Order: sequence, then C-alpha cells, then structure tokens
Amino acid sequence: MASPDTVAELIARLDAPDHGRWAAQLRRTGGCRQPIHLRGHVLHVDPATGRRLHTYTTATEPGGILRVPCKTRRASRCPSCAETYRADTYHLIRAGLVGGKGVPPTVATHPCLFVTLTAPSFGLVHTRRERGAKLLPCHPRRNARTCPHGRVLSCTAKHSADDPRLGEPLCPECYDYSGSVLFNAVAPELWRRFTEALRRRFAKLSGLTLKALKEKVTISFAKVAEYQRRGVVHLHAVIRLDGPDGPESPPPGWASAEALAQAVQHAVSAVTVTITAADGEPARVLKWGTQLDIRRIAMDGGLTEQAVASYIAKYATKAAECVGALDQRINPLTDLDTLPIRDHARRLIAACMHLGAFDELADLRLIQWAHMLGFRGHFSTKSRHYSTTLGDIRADRTERVRAEAITTGRLPLFDEDTVLVITHWEYVGKGLSPVDALLASLRLEVNPDA
Repeated sequence: MASPDTVAELIARLDAPDHGRWAAQLRRTGGCRQPIHLRGHVLHVDPATGRRLHTYTTATEPGGILRVPCKTRRASRCPSCAETYRADTYHLIRAGLVGGKGVPPTVATHPCLFVTLTAPSFGLVHTRRERGAKLLPCHPRRNARTCPHGRVLSCTAKHSADDPRLGEPLCPECYDYSGSVLFNAVAPELWRRFTEALRRRFAKLSGLTLKALKEKVTISFAKVAEYQRRGVVHLHAVIRLDGPDGPESPPPGWASAEALAQAVQHAVSAVTVTITAADGEPARVLKWGTQLDIRRIAMDGGLTEQAVASYIAKYATKAAECVGALDQRINPLTDLDTLPIRDHARRLIAACMHLGAFDELADLRLIQWAHMLGFRGHFSTKSRHYSTTLGDIRADRTERVRAEAITTGRLPLFDEDTVLVITHWEYVGKGLSPVDALLASLRLEVNPDA
C-alpha cells in the first residue's frame, strides 16, 4: 500500500497544470520503463534570411525535460521498447523471405534454409525430453556410472517446463565451465569462419572458383543468438541464395537448396577456433556441436516465413536471463557469492573472471562480458544484401511521426533540405520517479494501448 506521502504527491501530480503534457509524453514513450531525460532545443532557421521558422525547447515541458524511449532490445529491462525492437526484427527477417521494405516479392522464389548451429557438450545437464506429447525421463541409465566426485550420472525425473534444475549439470565438478564460456567467446568468430567456409564449399560444389561464384550467386543470411538453459549460445540463421545483384536477381537454376544444405553440413564440420594454453589451462580446439538442424523454408506450408520471422525476432530481445544471470555488467571486485543468481550461472561467471585474468586470453574480454557468460557478439546480424536495415525501419517511423506532427499543426510544413536545423541536447537522467511509475502503471492498466 502506498504511503500517505506518496498519495499526496500522486494527487499533486494529477492536479498539476502540466499533467496533460506529462501524460502525452508518457504515451509517446509507449510505456517505456526507463525513459531517457533530455534537456535542450531545436531551431529551424531560414539560411537565406536568418529568420527563425520554428522553435522547440524543453523549457516548456513538465520539469523542463523531454522523456524519450530508452530503445533497449532487452525485454528484461523494458518490455515496451523490446517489443518495438522485436517487431522491427520480425519485419526485417520477413522482408528477406517474402519481400517488402524495398525487397522485391520475387525473393520468395529463391532457395532458402533455416539452419540451427549448436554448441558441443560440456557435460551432462538436466534437460526436458519429449517424444510427441509424451514426456520422457531426463537421463535414464540402467547401469549408470558414478563420476569421480561420487555422483551417479543418471536422472529419471520428468522435468516440467519451469523446473529450476533444467540446464544444471548432473555433476557441477565434472562440468567443463571453462570450455563453456570459451565457446561463447569464440562463437562470433566461428560464425564468421562458417560463412567463409560455406561460400568456398558452395563454389566447389558448383564447379566454380570463389571469384566466379560471386559473379553468379550471392549467399545472404540473417541470424540470431539464443541462450540455452545450460548457458551456451546456439545460432539460428536464415540462409538464402540470390543472383549476383542480391534479392533483385534470381539465382541460376543449378544453385539449389539441396546444394546449399550440403555446403552448410560441410562448413559446420570444417571450421574450428584454437585457444592458446594459459597458466593451468590447456590449449583447446573449439568447434560447432554435432547437432545440426537444416530445414527448408516453404511458403506453402511446413516451416513458413511467418514462423521463422517470429522465432528469430523472439530471441532478438533476450539474453542470458534464462540461465539465471544478470542483465548488467559485473564489477570484477564484486563478491560473486552475494549476487542473486543461480549457482550454475555463478560458476560460469567465475570461470569468465578466472580465465579473463590471463594475458593469453585478454583479447576475448571475458571479464567485461562475464554477465553474458563470455558471449560478446551481436545478438542479431544480417548480410548486406539480405533485406532492409533496422535503421531504415526506424527512419520510416520517424518520418511518420513528423508527418503526423505536421498534420496536427505541431510542426510547420517546410522543406527540410532548404532549412538549417540547429539542435542542442544534453542527457540529464533516466527512469521514472516512484510516483510517476505508479501513475504510469495505473494509466497503462486503464488504457493498455497508451
């Protein structure tokens, strides 16, 4: 229950003469949990005469600040802004499958695969196994062996979807925590080498040199990283064959989905990344896991473009929260035992801190990315020719907002190419006060579309 002081402040906020403008700012942020506070002004000036055509200043705003969305992609920090990011990613991925956003609809006829690249095993973990509608035991072993630490490496439990043991090792002392975080750290490099090996292998299967292949075929892709409960990333990728001009041109008839699938299988098994030995840590050769899923995307049933776009967009807003880790950087001096996280995540973070202290592994920046369990790559990326960009999608949204402002009279109509725009902004904070947050939640419950 709110305190009397909070209730009094809430009433004062509602009675304030600028409450209407505050509510309008709240609606413009889309319900952002941590809006950015800006102070400044925008001047539109006629460069020929020096006449000021339009002025906006935050001096007239409630509290003298403008609140704008934080625009984070992380659903754990701001569900509202993350939903905008998810929707943008969905349209970006879907445009590369069926057209739109500047991509011709003929792209839907190009051979296209949905590929999942997995991590290798670093030890047995509790998992949820299903066969159809039947739930199976986790790791049943009739004559299960006992590990050196005295634990029987078997589990006959049928884990529910919310079982906290999911992803936890059957024996934490046997689990290769160093290997897990090192794989996360080199996953972006493994992906880069995979794309290069894929092009080389596809050229060889086509009887062409790599240079000749580029003159006939473009291999486009979009991918997203997903954390498993055990704390390692998998990559889901859309891989498409285009002609030499990208999605505007069809690939030659011999460039088939079957040949692309063969090239994917070879490239996954061929690429490795070597980690040099450090004090007490052996050298390692890291590679993709043996589980590889390759499915053709079909517009007429089966795995549809809508399902693929939705699946990829969903993971674009998530990070390591499912592992039980934090969504913010961890100070190297922090006592890990005091962090409110799962023990498995704590051990993964401790492995990052331990390995990151070695000079031989400094380039991996494990300490800086310990909260991400070693992974420091972009969660969603695409090749240049795949489709539109998030920047273009956001620019279209900005233009729509500007057009609405002109239509409603908040901004005069003039040609921006012939007007001098002078801006000055400074960051003055973020978030909502307890009273503002309470009022915002009440408004959003009354009007979910606010």
